[in-house]
Amino acid sequence: MRNFFFVLCVIATSALVSCDDDGPYEDYLVARPILQDAVSFKAEAVAVTEPVPIVSSGKIYAYGDYIFVNDVNQGFHVIDNHDPVNPESIAFIKLEGNNDISIKDDKIYADSYGDLVIIDISDINNITISSRIVNAIYNNDVWLYDIDYPEADFYEYGDIDYDRDIVIGWDVVAERRSVEEYESRFNCDGCVVDSLESFNDSPQPSTGQGGSLARFKIIDDYLYVVDYSDINIFDIADVENVKVLDDVQVAWDIETIYSQGDILFIGGAQGMYIYGIENPEKPEFISEFRHGTACDPVVVDGDYAYVTLKGGNFCGTAESGLYIVDVSNLENPELKVIYPMSGPNGLGIKGETLFVCDGSAGLKVYDKSDAPNISLINTFEDIVAYDVIPLSSSLLMIGEGTLYQYEYVNNDIRLLSTLQL
Repeated sequence: MRNFFFVLCVIATSALVSCDDDGPYEDYLVARPILQDAVSFKAEAVAVTEPVPIVSSGKIYAYGDYIFVNDVNQGFHVIDNHDPVNPESIAFIKLEGNNDISIKDDKIYADSYGDLVIIDISDINNITISSRIVNAIYNNDVWLYDIDYPEADFYEYGDIDYDRDIVIGWDVVAERRSVEEYESRFNCDGCVVDSLESFNDSPQPSTGQGGSLARFKIIDDYLYVVDYSDINIFDIADVENVKVLDDVQVAWDIETIYSQGDILFIGGAQGMYIYGIENPEKPEFISEFRHGTACDPVVVDGDYAYVTLKGGNFCGTAESGLYIVDVSNLENPELKVIYPMSGPNGLGIKGETLFVCDGSAGLKVYDKSDAPNISLINTFEDIVAYDVIPLSSSLLMIGEGTLYQYEYVNNDIRLLSTLQL
């Protein structure tokens, strides 16, 4: 019997497998996280630098003669737009864990790993960090932030203090492990598998203008920020003493916020939620419009809400389209019509013109004067359209690291400039 076992091991060794009394072994890649204290990590995550190339373009924000473009989870780029024909990138505000901003009275309010960061831009050539309110938006117990998982056979997390530790990288080494141990990762009953999936569950205006994909919204002296389930409310009347008010729970998978008068329209993966802010410190639920699971920004003009639903991939199962909802009776929103779309993202309204970013299908321009019936005026193809901001005299659009500006011409628009970030 020992001779038979020896022969098996010789054969296995020729295939880079070794044997012991407890079975065959192989070389496997084992990944262990490299940790940094969260406090020092956050201190290093903020800086103002010279312009840098964009990594992953996100949302846009307009304030006076400046445009701010989010670099997903990295910070945002500052664009001087005094001359819209020749916009110029002038700075990069490094703010790790950032996805959104809103601006009032030369103060930027931005998110960073669940914290609210306030930045002073009164001197655009000397941007300074004013303050940071820790865990103001959500509790930052996410210790695995946006770092790609390495290719590995085992992930060993060790003794991590979830309240203090941040993963800043991975150490991957080859180690001898038993084949039985490797295979048992997928055959255990009731145990937690060390895999990526198991952790993935875990005149110069005083206020600027964001796009339809915004999670931040300033109304008078209040800042409203939606996280994945709540409306976070801040009294910003005194910027030196920002008050964190009680959250209002909405639903799961909240994505965007838009306002018309004293009404908030909250876009979520399951539907659109309508809240009144007659008392700005305590938004009150009015009604909801439910739809299939999809990514869901909302803009509203008069009696109609325009909702783009993007299905497929991580967005959900709903069919992509533009939904036009009658909100003349806020307590009973009613779907009027659906226009098929390829893969819509953000949208915006200027007068009787509706702009829809339809992903790789480009920017689509509609006449909505006969809403809920709309008619296509123009399509700008061969671009990837992500989000738009209709300004008084021009339209801003972002897509795949490029900032586009269009000027209004009668009932249409024409390209004014592009800036590769």
